[in-house]
Amino acid sequence: MTTAALAPAVLIASPAFAAGPDAPAVGNQPAPTTPDQAVPDQAVPDRTVPNQAEEDRKTILAIIVHPMASEFMKEAGRKAIADGPKAMRKFIEVDQHNIRMDDYRIAILRLLPDAGPGLKAGINKVLSSGDDIDKLRHFYDVTQHELRGDDNNKIEISRLIDTGGTAVKEAGKKALQGTPAERAEFLKTGRHLAQAQDDLVELARTDEGWDGPILSGAISKLMNGSPTPAELRHFLEVTQYELRDQDNRVTIARIIDGGGPELTKAGRAALAGTPADRTAFLKTGQHEARTKDQAAQDKEKPAPGKDNKDGDNKDGVDQVNATGAGTGGTTTLSANTTVTAQGHTGAPLATTGTGDHTTLIAGGAGTALVAGAGLLLAARMRRAGAEG
Repeated sequence: MTTAALAPAVLIASPAFAAGPDAPAVGNQPAPTTPDQAVPDQAVPDRTVPNQAEEDRKTILAIIVHPMASEFMKEAGRKAIADGPKAMRKFIEVDQHNIRMDDYRIAILRLLPDAGPGLKAGINKVLSSGDDIDKLRHFYDVTQHELRGDDNNKIEISRLIDTGGTAVKEAGKKALQGTPAERAEFLKTGRHLAQAQDDLVELARTDEGWDGPILSGAISKLMNGSPTPAELRHFLEVTQYELRDQDNRVTIARIIDGGGPELTKAGRAALAGTPADRTAFLKTGQHEARTKDQAAQDKEKPAPGKDNKDGDNKDGVDQVNATGAGTGGTTTLSANTTVTAQGHTGAPLATTGTGDHTTLIAGGAGTALVAGAGLLLAARMRRAGAEG
């Protein structure tokens, strides 16, 4: 009998065997069986079934022309028809069921090459459970899809554990130890709730390490509200970088206000450039520009103990003109200077000698007011220092 040849040891068979000509097409389950029919008494013809042989022949033909019928099923059915009424009756009552069982076993074996750990374990279990056509059919129609989905869920949860924060790692490990339903629920909702906990910690860490008023104010507002997990994620992935750049604009405008020519030039170029340009200016560019300005000032200084050409500078310090643009080591600003940073149009900063306030126009809603207040405070501090 064919079934005996497909004992549990068949699990080690190669995919080539599993995909042999007797197996149903990939993705197709074996055709449904035909209900058994009693064998009529050959000695006493059954008058209630006038032509049992013809009925059996039609039944077998219906079985072998079914799209899901394997080649082995078709061959056995044709042979039964050719062998006569007894062979046809035996095919309907016995052979078709045995062949169907073997077809299911082969179809299940063909799942092995792409199976995950859970599905492989399920295949071994069902093929070792004996000759139960209902179990084989249910496994192929239902269970294999459940196990395949759970294997995929385990892979995804493991990935989240590797890349996630503390809360995601803890919740993910718990889900891996739970049931398939608990793993599915974690991926549907639990992962987002755990990520929100990690995001709140990250926001607090960001706020602690940043001294710009715009980003810090936005973080405080967000954390004091009732943000959704999606809102927290979007803030960390997108919004925080936009606000960091606005804070950088304010800082650059404050740095170049009253600075030397090289510092002003580099700062304006950064303001007209990209966020990366502004970050680079604050990290290294400003220091390089200051060094150039200092070198130029040192070069223009007269030698110690010598008067200048006009004999006006007795102590080696150049006088500063009324606009605050001196060439010596000391610069004294006159009236308050208005510094306007470029917006998204990339227009350069304009410095004038008029006005009584310091205003910065930076990109982003509400930035002008915050930046202006910051520069106004800076200007007042400078004036207070000059007057002192």
